Amino acid sequence: MSFEPFDRDFAAEYENARALFEAEQYAEAATLFAELVDRSALEPPLHGTNELRLYLARSYYHSAQLSRAEEILRALLVDHQDDHYALLLLGRTLQRQSRHEEAKPHLAMAKLLGGYDIEGPDLPED
Repeated sequence: MSFEPFDRDFAAEYENARALFEAEQYAEAATLFAELVDRSALEPPLHGTNELRLYLARSYYHSAQLSRAEEILRALLVDHQDDHYALLLLGRTLQRQSRHEEAKPHLAMAKLLGGYDIEGPDLPED
């Protein structure tokens, strides 16, 4: 099985984006991850976008682009309602925007599905 140049380029750009993320250069990583998400949806061979979208949301979250993180996470959860990490990150994103009431159900589901030790205002006890 041969790989198209797109695959090598895509993989290299993915590694660059991850390296920026690991170096805590979140805004720069977000730019690259956004491009990769767009490309993965448009160019064959189609790549799964869940991991890319989660990295993108995390990059937005850490670079305080909270409305963008929220948008990506809500879209991801439409496709994968039981993604406990996406639920956790959405809850934390809403909390950082002082939207604590909106965060509660997402954090509660993350706690239930992912076993996270989440404490916060008025979260249900085990």
